[in-house]
Amino acid sequence: MTSPLSVIILAAGKGTRMQSAKPKVLQTLAGKSLLGHVLDTCHQLTVDETIIVHGFGGDQVKSEITNQYTQASITWVAQTEQLGTGHAVKVTLSDLPKSGQSLILYGDVPLVSCQTLTALKTANTDGMSMLTLTVDNPFGLGRIKRDQAGNIEAIVEQKDADAEEQSIKEINSGIYCVDNALLHKYLPELSNDNAQQEYYLTDIVKMAVADGITIAAIEPEHTFEIEGVNNRQQLASLERTWQRKLVADLQEAGVQFADPTRVDIRGTLTAGQDVFIDVNVVFEGDCTLGDNVYIEAGCVIKNAKIGNACYIKPYCVIDRADIGAGVDIGPFAHLRPDTVLSDNSKVGNFVEIKKSTIGQGSKVNHLSYVGDATVGAGVNIGAGVITCNYDGANKSQTIIEDNAFIGSNASLVAPVTIGDTATVAAGSVITKDVDSSALAFGRARQVQKNDFQRPTKK
Repeated sequence: MTSPLSVIILAAGKGTRMQSAKPKVLQTLAGKSLLGHVLDTCHQLTVDETIIVHGFGGDQVKSEITNQYTQASITWVAQTEQLGTGHAVKVTLSDLPKSGQSLILYGDVPLVSCQTLTALKTANTDGMSMLTLTVDNPFGLGRIKRDQAGNIEAIVEQKDADAEEQSIKEINSGIYCVDNALLHKYLPELSNDNAQQEYYLTDIVKMAVADGITIAAIEPEHTFEIEGVNNRQQLASLERTWQRKLVADLQEAGVQFADPTRVDIRGTLTAGQDVFIDVNVVFEGDCTLGDNVYIEAGCVIKNAKIGNACYIKPYCVIDRADIGAGVDIGPFAHLRPDTVLSDNSKVGNFVEIKKSTIGQGSKVNHLSYVGDATVGAGVNIGAGVITCNYDGANKSQTIIEDNAFIGSNASLVAPVTIGDTATVAAGSVITKDVDSSALAFGRARQVQKNDFQRPTKK
């Protein structure tokens, strides 16, 4: 039987060096809050209890996280005084189950992986396991002190370490998996008799050793998994590190980048084979690209699905759109939410489409706005066409059936239906339905005045 698993996330710090009114754990990395990264990783595990310790800006943290994770069951615990990591975990004891195990994580250490946490939990066979790392420069970090047999006997903080202890290269990440029974036993016994006069969580290691517990230690696959964020420089550095990792994974899957350092993935990106991504493209949310997709420079793509063999020209904005195969888009096109482009359709330069379906093989090539519309197959929409979908209070539908031809600079005043194979003359304002195969005019008769004298400037 699997032991129940709790997660304790310490998220009470102010983050003074961020110089921000926003709590540190709500600062964003790759388009998501630091705390959000930790929660997303935890949700990949089978977690029975999630406890978040909050402090500075606690109401703001609770509000934002609760709104984003509506399905999550989170217990919130306030740490009203900042008395160290040991104290931060101690305040959870009234909510922490007496049995099972707990992962102790940090809201400002966002990139620890599910694989690492799973390995850490598996390694805890005697009551406690911890994540450590061997580094070239351990300055400022707690050292892992081992006995002659190589077993962990203590963690020594930088300010409490003597010269020999400061030479140790193995450092403590602060991430543990501990039996809950031990937390209930050890945390009330913590002392603040140290240089910082704080209650160190690391002291539970010494207590466990005194009880004869063998503490397992594992190292993460990537160094960045234990990197914390304390200032803007560290945040920017970790952002670039994470972006390099995301790009490298996509390259291994067959994606080609014009410049791997000039792309941002702020969410998840799944791509097929032989995809090309030019410079300064930004992906947000959950995006999926099929095979042979070609994306030129400067595009912003959010929560979109793009089918095989699509060509996205420069500086397009695509937001919550579903795009079929063989579609050409742009340049400078704007696809707003709930846009569906069927196979082999085309959306050209300076075209905006909102909450509309464009049928197979249809074209909207230039300078047009199509909103709240259903466009059939084989339709041609000329330059400057507008679906007038809003009367100041309500949105109405425009329906353009298969093989219709809409001339340039026409305005279709919704609600209106253009029948199949109908033609709308250029410059028309259409306010009534047009029958199939009909030609509709809706423009004023041309008037000419000869020998017209232009006004002159006074």
